[in-house]
Amino acid sequence: MSFSGSYVEAVRQALFDAMEADPRVCCLGEDIGAYGGAFRATEGLLEHFGPDRVIDTPIAEQAIAGAAIGAALMGQRPVAEFQFMDFALLASDLMVNFAAKAHWRWGASVPAVFRGPAGGGNGGGPFHSQNPEGYFLGSPGLKVVAPGTVRDAYALLRAAIEDPDPVLVFEHKHLYRRLKYHWDEAPTARLGDAALRRDGASACVITYGATQHVALEAVADLDVAVLDLRTLWPLDDEAIASVAKRTHRVLVLTEAPRTYGPGSELAARIGETCFPWLDAPVLRLGAADTPTPASPPLEAACLPSSSRVRLELERLLTW
Repeated sequence: MSFSGSYVEAVRQALFDAMEADPRVCCLGEDIGAYGGAFRATEGLLEHFGPDRVIDTPIAEQAIAGAAIGAALMGQRPVAEFQFMDFALLASDLMVNFAAKAHWRWGASVPAVFRGPAGGGNGGGPFHSQNPEGYFLGSPGLKVVAPGTVRDAYALLRAAIEDPDPVLVFEHKHLYRRLKYHWDEAPTARLGDAALRRDGASACVITYGATQHVALEAVADLDVAVLDLRTLWPLDDEAIASVAKRTHRVLVLTEAPRTYGPGSELAARIGETCFPWLDAPVLRLGAADTPTPASPPLEAACLPSSSRVRLELERLLTW
C-alpha cells in the first residue's frame, strides 16, 4: 500500500485500513461523521462505511467511553475519538475503574481504543493544550501510546486497534500537518517497542511524541543519542537500560509537566536499574508547572524548547 501524506492523514489511513480489514472495527465520537472530526482525522469514513460504523455522538465523553467499552465487551473493536485529550479526563472513571480492571476482575477483554489530539504549540490555551498521559500511566490495565512520526501514527494505531486491552493513543496536534512521509508498504509496530532515532555516545535524551523533534534539533551537532519511547506503557525497559548504560548520562524530556509527570517515573526507573553505569544524575526537563497559556510567547516559554534542551545537555555533559 503506497501512502504519501501527513501525520493526521496517516491516522485516517490507519482507521480506514483497520475498518476495511475487520468489520468489527467501528468509530465513534463528537463530529466524526459528516464533519470528519475536528482535525479531519475521520474525513470520508462515514461515506465509505456508513452510519452504523462511523457514529456521531453527543458532546459527552463519559457516554463515548461507556459506549465504546460496551461495544468492546460485546465483541466489537471500537475506536473512540475525544475531540481533545484534555477532556479524556471526563471519561477517566469508566476507563480507569471499569475498562482497565475488567480483565483482572473476570477475565473479560476490552479491545477499545481511545484516541485524540493532545499537546501544545498551537495557542490553544489551558483547556486544549494539555499532555494528560501521566494521569493514566498509573492505572494498571491501560496501555498508553504516543506516536511522534507519521509512520508511527499509522503503525501504532493499527497495533492499538488489534490489541486485546484498552489503549489510549495521544496524537500530538502540533504534528498533525507539520510532518509528511511516504511509504510503499504499510509500516507495522508492536506496542512496547522503543526506537533509537539518533545514535550517540556522550549522553542520551529519552523522550516521546513531539519532543523527540525538539531533542533532534538540539543535538544536531552533538554526540548524543535520542530514544523515542513510542509506547509509555508497556515501557521498553530493555532499550531504556541499554542506551543509558552505554552513554552514562541521561536527560529525560517530556512536554508533560516536570513535577509528578511521566519524566519522574522514567528518571526513577533509570536511577534504580542503571545507577552503577551513570556518570551523572538523571536530569528531567518538562513543561513548566503551570496551566498552558494561550499567548504564543508565554506558551513557548512554558514548553521545552531546543535551546532549553541544549542548556540541560551542556550541564549534563560537564557534570
